[in-house]
Amino acid sequence: MTATVAFDINTVRSSADLLRTERIRIAPDEPGLVPSGRGWGEAKREMAELCAVPPATIAEVLEMLTRAQRIMDLLPPPAANRIASFNSLYFTITDRVGAALTGPDVVDPEFLELLDVEFAKRYFDALRLWGEEDHSTPDAWEVLFRRAQDEKISRLAAAILGVNAHINHDLALALVATWERLGTPPGDVVHPDYLLINKIFYQEIPRLRRRYSTSWQLRVDMLAGDLDDWSQSVLVAATRAHAWDQGRRLWDLRDEAEHLAHARLVMDRASAYVGELLITSDGVFNQVGVVLKAGRDGARGAWRRVFHKRRAGI
Repeated sequence: MTATVAFDINTVRSSADLLRTERIRIAPDEPGLVPSGRGWGEAKREMAELCAVPPATIAEVLEMLTRAQRIMDLLPPPAANRIASFNSLYFTITDRVGAALTGPDVVDPEFLELLDVEFAKRYFDALRLWGEEDHSTPDAWEVLFRRAQDEKISRLAAAILGVNAHINHDLALALVATWERLGTPPGDVVHPDYLLINKIFYQEIPRLRRRYSTSWQLRVDMLAGDLDDWSQSVLVAATRAHAWDQGRRLWDLRDEAEHLAHARLVMDRASAYVGELLITSDGVFNQVGVVLKAGRDGARGAWRRVFHKRRAGI
């Protein structure tokens, strides 16, 4: 990775400012600020203990995700906390990655496991910062965390918000941390291992989507058939490809502290902006579902009245 990066810090600053302005425009309730007193509520101590020591292996990541799930499942709303939806999805994908480590398709198990661990560290660190009501909580994660109890957001959308934050914000940072420990691989020989995650996502997406879908989302899903699964798999693959490229750019900036900090800020705010757009589209989708359900129920009621009148000879 010897490519030279042309970096215009003034352009990057203005981009960061614009992204924040646009995010406030579509979500004007002070995005980027941790609401006082939110954190993890009564589970603050348990979450702090969970995140105090970072994982060192995939087995430890899975154990920590399991503990996090137990904590989140007790948070309001009961058994439907929106962050718990992503945490459950994340466990499924990580479990599959762990199982693949000893398989024939993996070129460098050490790279893949370390990447997975560095990836998880970013998630647990975000959980820790949010629990401490720390304003350095990444905006990308704050989009999901501040809506943990918002039942207007579907569980499917919440899981997707987590995927957005984790891939669009955390993954490039995890790649840089992995390369710092192992060195940059010559000729990107480990890239096939990175792409293996795309295959796992492709295999798991149908089950994961249906696990969190509302009844109306399931109805649309049934009508769309495999198209939705295919399109979301393509989206994951494209997003992960972008993260790999982002990782390369950040790697080239690693010795320029100010430039790196601004690049990370833009990446964070861009991810948060995408998250707010996802929320907006989810709200529209759910509202359409409400309207359609009301229309369906109204039509059924009208038909029943007509049917009973006919039977009564009215």
